[in-house]
Parts: sequence; C-alpha cells; structure tokens
Amino acid sequence: MRISTSSFFERNTFAMGLQQQNLFNVQQRLSAGTKFLTAGDDPVGAARALGIGQTLAESSQYATSRERAMLQLKREETALDSTTVLLQNIKALTVQAGNGTISDDDRASLATAIQSSLDQLVGLANTDDGNGQFLFAGFKSANPPFVAQAGGFVQYVGDQGQRLMQVDVARQLSTSDDGRTVFQSVQGGAGYVTAGMAGNSGTGVFGPVGVVDATAPNYGKDFEISFLGGNYTVSTNDVPPVVAASGPFTAGSPIAFGGLQISIMGTPADGDRFDVSTAKNAGTDIFATIGALVTALRTPLAGGGAAAQAKLQNALSTANVKVTNAHDNVLTVLSSVGSRMNEIDALDVGGASRDLMDKSYLSAVQDLDPASAISEFYQRQTSLQATQMTFAKLASISLFNYL
Repeated sequence: MRISTSSFFERNTFAMGLQQQNLFNVQQRLSAGTKFLTAGDDPVGAARALGIGQTLAESSQYATSRERAMLQLKREETALDSTTVLLQNIKALTVQAGNGTISDDDRASLATAIQSSLDQLVGLANTDDGNGQFLFAGFKSANPPFVAQAGGFVQYVGDQGQRLMQVDVARQLSTSDDGRTVFQSVQGGAGYVTAGMAGNSGTGVFGPVGVVDATAPNYGKDFEISFLGGNYTVSTNDVPPVVAASGPFTAGSPIAFGGLQISIMGTPADGDRFDVSTAKNAGTDIFATIGALVTALRTPLAGGGAAAQAKLQNALSTANVKVTNAHDNVLTVLSSVGSRMNEIDALDVGGASRDLMDKSYLSAVQDLDPASAISEFYQRQTSLQATQMTFAKLASISLFNYL
C-alpha cells in the first residue's frame, strides 16, 4: 500500500503531538503534586477527593464555630466568677451586720458597701460580649437585660431564649444563659426560707428550718406561723388554708409541721406572723433580696428596743439564706458553663483526629508519587525524542540521495 507524503507527515505529526501532550500532562501533575488535573483523568478519584474536601471544609467551619462558642463561654465564665465573688462579699457583710454591738452608723456604712456591690452586680448582669450583644439577655441581646426602676427595683426585660451554635455534625451547644436563670432563680434542691412579716411587733426571732420527714403529707408546701394568746398556729398557704400544727408557744422549743421543724426565740406579739416557704416561692430575685437587705440596714434601731432588734435579725437571716441560694444557683450555672467548655475541648480533639484521617485519605487519593511521576516523565521524554529522531530520519529518505 502506498502512503502519500501528506498522510505520512500528518500521522507522524499527530503521534508526536499526542506524546507531547502526555509529556506536558506529566509535567503539570508534577508541578501540581496531584495524580489528576481534571475529573476526566480519574472520575472515581476526583469524586472521592471532592467528597473529602467538602468534609474538611465543614469540619473547618465547625472548628470556627467552636472557637467562637468558647470565646462566648469564657466571657460568661468571667462574669459569673465576678458574680460569685460579689455574693460572697455580700454574705460576709450580712454576717458582720448581725453583730449586736455595732451602731446604726456602722450598719449604714455596711448598707452603703452592700449597695455598691448591688450596683456592680447589675453591671455584671448587663455584661456584653464586646460586640454590643448582651450575654444574659436571651434572644433580646441588643439591649441591656436588667433595667433599674423607680425605688431601686431592677426589672428583667430580656427573655429566656437560648442562643445555640452548631459546633459539630450532630451537636448544637448553648453559648449563653438568660438572666432570669442566673439571677432570678434557685436550684430545685434549695430548702425553705423563713421571713418575718413587716407588721410584726414582738421580739420573736426564728432559727433555721430543719427537715425531719420529707415524706410527710404537707412536705413541700408553703406555711405561715401565726401567734395569738400565747399559742401558735401553722397553716398551709392552700385555698382554703389547712392547719398543719397548733399548740402553746414556748420560746426555743421546736415547732413541728409538714415534715419540718423550727425554733423561735423571744416573745412574738399577738398577730405576729412568720412565712416559711419553699425557696422558689419565697422570692428568687437576688436584686430584690439585696435591696431589701440595704433597706433593713439603713433603718435605725435607736428607740426601737428589742422588737426592732428582732426585726433586724430576722431580716438578716432571711437575706443570708436567699443570698446563699442565689450564690449556689450561680455556681451551678458556672459549673454548666465549665461542662460546655470541656465538651468543646473534647470536640476539638475529636475534630482534629477526624481531620487527620481525612487528610491522610485525601492524600492517598490525589497526591502524586514523585518517584513514579519522574520516572514516567523521563520515559515519555525519551519516547518523544526517539519518535522525533525517527521521523527526521524517515523524512530525509529520498531516491535522490542514492543517485
């Protein structure tokens, strides 16, 4: 079969072009360090690499979210740490105020110190994250959650929403706690709180409430102890009230009711009443508690006699129990923050481990073996050079060379 000169040149040119293209492809893969440059080079490998790349990108986003969540929780932790210090200081000042030897002026000074701590506490409750978002406001984070009202009352204007952040494939984590949960709540395990009524005129001073039988029928209810004609009556706060106990009053003798017992010293006057309520029903607002404590300390005792002293002691006892409950509640929230921070650390470790495995697999799928690629490069280069030399030789053959 005869091959025309044009066909000869076309075929050889095409063959050399194909070899040059293959050589250039090897050069590109060597430069890029990858086994394939397009999905057409290795469809299966390209699909696997794309999937792993997406997984790594998602993991990177989760890591960024965890970093932001950790920053938010650290800010909250700092605010709660400062809150516990303030509450401990208020408790210490409350105990100091119970010293019967100090004067009205001394108590007024203590009231000023506690008022300063209250102002600092409101400031901590209105802590922001540095970007204008308030930590304890729930979803209403654009405005301060606690607002001072007339008469020293502090109102919560936030909500109880939880701001969640996606920190892993199947994990959303709360990065904040609302102010009502932190500053206006008590733990379920908090005990009873006793308080003397504002109109009491006797010298009765209550002691701590003790639990003697948590299985008693009326245990867990709220009670009121009233005095008349030397006798006491304990009634539940049900509608209508139920008498839980009654009898002659003896100073210092335990009064038992609803699985509880309490001792009252001094001599209550007729009509005096004491409220014995569960912590959640006794008033859980720490700002209101501290405000009432300041008012009690600023009330002079001079001229009031034993009745005024008894009223002050009862107010201090009530405040001490409520501040202790608030302190315990903040510690519980702080413990929750620490648990979430520990979880983020664990997720970071797990995420880093997964990333390492994914990157190793991705490397196996797409990373080029330099030794084999260089060997292929020289092989194709030699083949191209041989083809070029052969073509040059064949192209130069002519009968005129032999005449």
